[in-house]
Amino acid sequence: MSLLVIGINHNTASVDLREKVAFGPDVLDQALSELRENTQLNGSVIVSTCNRTEIYCDTGVSDKESIVNWLLEFHGIAPHELKPSIYIYEDQDAAKHLMRVACGLDSLVLGEPQILGQVKQAYNDAKKSQAIDSGIEKLFQKTFSVAKRVRTETEIGGSAVSVAYAACTLARQIFESIADSQVLLVGAGETIELVAKHLDAHGCRGMIVANRTKQRAELLATQYDAQVITLNEIPNVLAQADIVISSTASPLPIIGKGMVETAIKSRRHQPMLLVDIAVPRDIEPQVSELADAYLYTVDDLQSIVDGNIEQRKVEAIQAEAIVSEECAKFMEWRRSLLAVESIRQYRHQADNIRQDLLSKSLQALASGSDPEKVLLELSNKLTNKLIHSPTKALQDAAQQGEPTKLAVIQESLGLDQAK
Repeated sequence: MSLLVIGINHNTASVDLREKVAFGPDVLDQALSELRENTQLNGSVIVSTCNRTEIYCDTGVSDKESIVNWLLEFHGIAPHELKPSIYIYEDQDAAKHLMRVACGLDSLVLGEPQILGQVKQAYNDAKKSQAIDSGIEKLFQKTFSVAKRVRTETEIGGSAVSVAYAACTLARQIFESIADSQVLLVGAGETIELVAKHLDAHGCRGMIVANRTKQRAELLATQYDAQVITLNEIPNVLAQADIVISSTASPLPIIGKGMVETAIKSRRHQPMLLVDIAVPRDIEPQVSELADAYLYTVDDLQSIVDGNIEQRKVEAIQAEAIVSEECAKFMEWRRSLLAVESIRQYRHQADNIRQDLLSKSLQALASGSDPEKVLLELSNKLTNKLIHSPTKALQDAAQQGEPTKLAVIQESLGLDQAK
C-alpha cells in the first residue's frame, strides 16, 4: 500500500497541453471508473483545474507506467507529447505535494484560496464515484485539516495579489460597509467581471455597469442584479456612485475632472472613491486635485499588490513548516499501520496455541490426571511453543552473520544485546 501522484501543472506544461489533459465534469465519473478497472488501484482522486491535472492514488498491484499509459490512452495523446511534462511523487513526497497544493503553496498565485475548494470538489466527486478507499480518505481528510491550520495560523491568503481584488480591498478600507455603497463599474471585460465577483462576495448589492455596448454589460449585470447604462449615460448617474472602478480599452479618458466636480457638488461633497485600473487611463489625472475625490491608479494598486506578494512569501515560510510537520506526522501514523496486520496475526497465532494446549489440559484434568503435573506440562509446552519462532530467528541471524537483524530481534524481544 503506497501513495502516488502523477500529474502536470502550470510549471511543467503549456496551456494547450493542460487543456488536452483536463477532465471535464462530463467525463470525470467515466475516467475514475476506467482508471480503477484498468490499473487495479485501491483508490484514486483526479484533481483537474485550469492550472493542473493530477491523479492521486493508493496503489495496490499497479505501477506508475500503467497509470501514465492509461492517461495517454484516455486523452489520445502521444507519449512524446505528454511524458516530458509529467511529474511523479511517491509516499511522503506525494502526501506533502497534495498538502502544498491544497494550501495554495503550489499555485500560480501564491496562497490563492480557490484551489482548496477545487481539491474538496475533486474528493467529493471521487467519493460519489466510489473511487475512494481508506488510504485516500485519510490522506485527503488530513490535507483539509492541514489547509485549515495554515489559513488559521498564517496570513498567506490574507492580502490582495490581483489588481481587481486590491481595488475591492481598497474600497472596503475606505468605506465602512460596501454593502451600503453604490458602485459604478465602467467596462465589462474580464477585470471588471472579477471586480464584480469580489464586490458581490463582500456583500455589495448596489452596482451599475456602464459599457460601450449594453449587450455585453447585460451579460455581467444579470449575474449580480445590476443596472446597465451606456458610457454616454455616466454623467447622469455619476453623482449616485460612492465608488467608481473603471477598466476599459478606451484610448481616451471617459471620466473627466469637470464631470466628477459636478457629481461631487450634487453629492454635497460626500467623498467619492475612483479607482482607474485601465491602461491608457479612463479617468483624467486632474480628478485627484478635487476635494472629496480620491483617485487611485493601476500603479497605486500594483504597489499594493507587489507588497502583498512579498508578504505572502514571508507567510509561505511558516506555511511550509506547518505542511512539513503535519506530513511527517501523517506518514508516521501511516507507517504504524504496517505493523497492525502483523500484530493481529501474531496475537491470533499465540491465542490458537493457548486454546489448543488449554483444551488438552482440561481433557487431562477431566480424565483424572494429577492437576500439578497438568499445569506444569501446560506451562512448559506453552513457553516452548511461544518462543520457538523467535528462538529460531535469533539462531538464523547469528549463524548467517547478520548483526543488524540480530539486534532488531533482540530489541523486539526486550533483550539486552550482547556486549
